[in-house]
Amino acid sequence: MTVIQSFDRAMAIATALASDEHRKWWTINDLAKECQLPVSTTYRLLYTLMNHDLVEHDAATKQYTLGIKWMEFGLRVLDRIDYRKVIKPMIEELAREVEESVYFSQPSGLESIVVDRVDSQHNIRIYDQLGLRIPMHIGAANKAVLAHMPEEEARQTVLQLVGEEETPAFMEKLAQIRKAGYAVSFAERTENTASVASPIFDYTQKVIGALSIGIVTFDLKEERLNYLIERVQDAAHKTSQRLGSI
Repeated sequence: MTVIQSFDRAMAIATALASDEHRKWWTINDLAKECQLPVSTTYRLLYTLMNHDLVEHDAATKQYTLGIKWMEFGLRVLDRIDYRKVIKPMIEELAREVEESVYFSQPSGLESIVVDRVDSQHNIRIYDQLGLRIPMHIGAANKAVLAHMPEEEARQTVLQLVGEEETPAFMEKLAQIRKAGYAVSFAERTENTASVASPIFDYTQKVIGALSIGIVTFDLKEERLNYLIERVQDAAHKTSQRLGSI
């Protein structure tokens, strides 16, 4: 058996062990059948994987599962991820698809910062410069982020921005946004404009920002708005997956 062949077969075993989220432990016979390998070959490969903590063995049940080493590798990769390098291609793709300006914003205290953008090619378009700071209670992107923060953290932020009297109603709006998975705002900063946004999560399931689409509303139809909502949700979900979110 060549080194490459051995590696391919070892990875087939690891892939099988990870293939079913509802099944943690496998017998050697089940693995051999799943990978279409002789039991003797499967055992030798499992033994090697166990020596490197890539597979664990339960002596009592004589079954196998993935080792903790994979988590160590995964966490190291995730820790090195440059969010902007992952997100930039996603907002470029979304901007091409919807032919509107697309933004990525991140929270910073009581404000958010426009971290990246791809501009629409329309003559009439929304233009928010990079580095622009926007109070967290304004705009679809910020509300999408607030809605997916821990509730008490969001409430304290909202309380400082809108005051005690308006906070309960604002929190109710955030609950609706969280349930829907997206936010829409109309003319909150600029007349005749709107935005739709959906949150982005990292591998710890923490909301780190939001993707948003800026729209000029002179001739905005409901069908077009629904399409943009669908596309920003899909792009945000795919971006979160690339950042390790479940």
